[in-house]
Amino acid sequence: MKTALPMSLLALVFTVDGVAAQELRREAINAASIASIVAERSTKAPADPDPAVVRLQVLLDRAGSSPGVIDGFYGENVRKAVAAFEAMNSLPVDGKTDPEVVSRLEGNTPIVESYVVSPEDATGLVDRIPEDYDEKAKMHRLGYTSVEEKLSERFHMDVDLMKALNPASRFIPGDAVWVVTPDPAKEGTVARIEASKTTGQVLAYAENGSLLTVYPATIGSKDNPAPSGKHKVKGVARMPVYRYDPGLNFRQGKNNKVLTIPKGPNGPVGSVWIDLTEPTYGIHGTPEPKLIDKVGSHGCVRLTNWDAEELAGMVKPGVLVDFVSRSPAAPK
Repeated sequence: MKTALPMSLLALVFTVDGVAAQELRREAINAASIASIVAERSTKAPADPDPAVVRLQVLLDRAGSSPGVIDGFYGENVRKAVAAFEAMNSLPVDGKTDPEVVSRLEGNTPIVESYVVSPEDATGLVDRIPEDYDEKAKMHRLGYTSVEEKLSERFHMDVDLMKALNPASRFIPGDAVWVVTPDPAKEGTVARIEASKTTGQVLAYAENGSLLTVYPATIGSKDNPAPSGKHKVKGVARMPVYRYDPGLNFRQGKNNKVLTIPKGPNGPVGSVWIDLTEPTYGIHGTPEPKLIDKVGSHGCVRLTNWDAEELAGMVKPGVLVDFVSRSPAAPK
């Protein structure tokens, strides 16, 4: 249901490098020019989200080249998503928003629209998510901790961006809030997956060899490297229960016994697990989407929940998963 919000709730003034900048509001994002984005960013990170970058992230998401969480900041995952879009469209790959990239990405569909919080949005919440696995194991479900967190994942947004767009909202049923609008999950049949350790990306290919989708990913770590070589998809489990076994993988805190951790989007492997034929390894979601390709994993391939769910809907048992050290989507 679409509804209008009062103008008094729209504006949030922010600054970049101490200088007053454009208000973060629906009109600013919908009217922003992605052609104005400079790929060579300042070494000093901006303090506030950029409307043009929000627009770029949503357009890339819609195009099947995921930037990960939509937060309004031009980081490495955005640059990689631009490069992946270029590779998908047989353009020279440099990760820059040149005129050809801009013309192929842009459209007339609004980026930000209104959404009315429903009673269902306020159900299934939990007070908090403990860090300790033993405490997690005592919970009934590892659900979202707030309506704004639930909505931010539904619309592929960072929670802080959700709050910045709706500074006066209480996020209760009946509230009209502004959200970005990515397309529904992509449909298709994935014949082959590449997990690029070098670029931190998962690439999904169709049967004809074309690139269907690309996702930013955390692929193992120095202490817990991902497997190498070729493996296959064994199956898919949605909202999986997680079995923690310190004898098989890693030790969390002081926990030295096997634990069964309940399901939920804030569980250790998020909302979906794509099981691989390599024992104990899989492609899965995460409770911390903003950390994708920023911190290591315990050997598995970690995606945002929404990217993992999209990929899970396009794979079947037997799909090849190849762990490689290079990617055709990598900028030169």
